[in-house]
Amino acid sequence: MKRLLAALIVLSPAAAPAAMAESPTLIELFASQNCRACPKAHATLKEIDASRDDVLILTWSVDYWDYLGGKDPMAMGESKERQRAYVDRFKLRGPYTPQTVYNGVEQCPGNKPSKVDTAIGKARKGTPEGVRLVLKGDGVELSGKANGLTDIWYVDYLDGADNTTDMVHPVTQVTALGPWLGGRTQLALPDCQSHCAVIIQEAGFGPVLAALPLDPPEAQQP
Repeated sequence: MKRLLAALIVLSPAAAPAAMAESPTLIELFASQNCRACPKAHATLKEIDASRDDVLILTWSVDYWDYLGGKDPMAMGESKERQRAYVDRFKLRGPYTPQTVYNGVEQCPGNKPSKVDTAIGKARKGTPEGVRLVLKGDGVELSGKANGLTDIWYVDYLDGADNTTDMVHPVTQVTALGPWLGGRTQLALPDCQSHCAVIIQEAGFGPVLAALPLDPPEAQQP
């Protein structure tokens, strides 16, 4: 995956963290324009996105169904790599669409609303707590305890007028900002092209410890 080293500055222990809302549950949908069951998954997640404010939905497009139709223009190699890691983690026979993954700890077909609702609840209970992400100046502040090596991901995705697809928040780019081993750290972020999010995830695509969606650049202007 494309990698960019962020500026990581260890803060003084005396620095007080800013107030924050509870981290949203990250829902990741793996889909393809050539998948016949995917439109139902897109519709299901659109309803979830419209009715809840405690989730962050990202759609990762894959290309392994391209032989069934035209080339999926949103597909990325990083999407396939990420899904393959989840296949191993959940001990599945292979990747499938539409697969949804919840905070890296639950998974189910995304076109089955009852299973999606159940998975969200299980993920909320099964995700480790104690990691905090808050806006701080031009970046974000990360604090808490890490159980070993943890990855910091910076994800660009489309939303609002920028999103002309039928998908919820299709991912356009993902950048690894570097490892994190715990403690309090200030992160300087790359430019955001449309909408972005910071994701803190145990190495090897393990549990998602925190996620923070960021406003688009124009919304951050005073």
